[in-house]
Amino acid sequence: MLTTYRRHRKECAHRADGRKYRRCRCPIWVDGFIGEQEIRRATGLRDWERAQALIRQWEADGQPKPEPEAAPITIFEAKEEFLRDAEARNLNEKTIYKYRLLFRQLEAFAQAMGIRCLKELDAPILRRFRATWKDGNLAALKKLERLRTFFRFALGSKWITENPVTELKNPKVSARPTLPYTHEEMIQILRACDDLLDASAENGKANLRRLRALVLVLRYSGMRIGDAVSCTVERVNGNKILLYTQKTGVPVYCPLPDFVVAALQKIAPASDRYFFWTGGSKLQTATGDWQAKLKKLFAQAKLPDGHAHRFRDTFAVELLLAGVPIERVSIFLGHTSIRITEKHYTPWVRARQEQAEADVRSAWAKDPVALLEAKGTPEVHGKAPVVN
Repeated sequence: MLTTYRRHRKECAHRADGRKYRRCRCPIWVDGFIGEQEIRRATGLRDWERAQALIRQWEADGQPKPEPEAAPITIFEAKEEFLRDAEARNLNEKTIYKYRLLFRQLEAFAQAMGIRCLKELDAPILRRFRATWKDGNLAALKKLERLRTFFRFALGSKWITENPVTELKNPKVSARPTLPYTHEEMIQILRACDDLLDASAENGKANLRRLRALVLVLRYSGMRIGDAVSCTVERVNGNKILLYTQKTGVPVYCPLPDFVVAALQKIAPASDRYFFWTGGSKLQTATGDWQAKLKKLFAQAKLPDGHAHRFRDTFAVELLLAGVPIERVSIFLGHTSIRITEKHYTPWVRARQEQAEADVRSAWAKDPVALLEAKGTPEVHGKAPVVN
């Protein structure tokens, strides 16, 4: 025998009345047995008389009609759900922007292939999608990781039965060496700034002064270009700049040389709030504009490998060469773990290099060959043995 009842929604005013109340418009469910088969499911109806007629038909047939399969989710619907979840989790704006770029490519590819539903994107199709990418290996690896994240979300949402991206192998990525600017290259860049400023018309000088100030901020604060472009005026406090606030609530400041502070004071800020950004456009757009200006500057300085991130490398390497512990450098860079700092900058840690050299020299004192070859010579511990 089957019992019919309304399964009250959260917003229903009669939810506290339980199954006894039937006059609302909440979904109608059934619970009970047909023969030995236990039934507990929705009828898909809200009209009580129609639901009763349906249940009588089930009892006459000796079994309920099979539940209709849910319509497969489209790529567009899955994308919208994923982005809503990403925003609800307060993911970084830059991260969400990169996901939007990925979905824009995926939807254009799917439309060209005549694909609409998410479950149609199997491993062979996704390999063809990856073949359309024009990214370098490192960028392709990051994009593939974002694609995997999206399909893991789809798998967890029961939209697909397996994750096809797990069949796609990672591209081979070689670690990019850290390339700080030399002192001579920094002088070339600043001289190129001055040359452009001298050759510029009066209406273009304000932007070139900002460009020179931006170069100095990038070099002496270690900030990423996006963070520098969005740097607010109040973050510069005297001769130091607020880099970020740690999770513990402790602010991290970086001292600035006097000439960097003077360069910031001389420029006309792009707006009341920001040094280098009006605040009226998207940050990605403003950052792209400054990267284009830097590209022209590097061409003027005859540095074809010039890039904004190399200023950050220069900041870190100069600190390490000066003997600053890598733990402190990691804090200035805002890395979530010291392992990230070690991955990129360990070869430049002066203290570790000096210790390694001292370890090698101390080993000579116990080396029979070194002691034998050094006989008859003024032996000084810590120096290489002199061979006769």
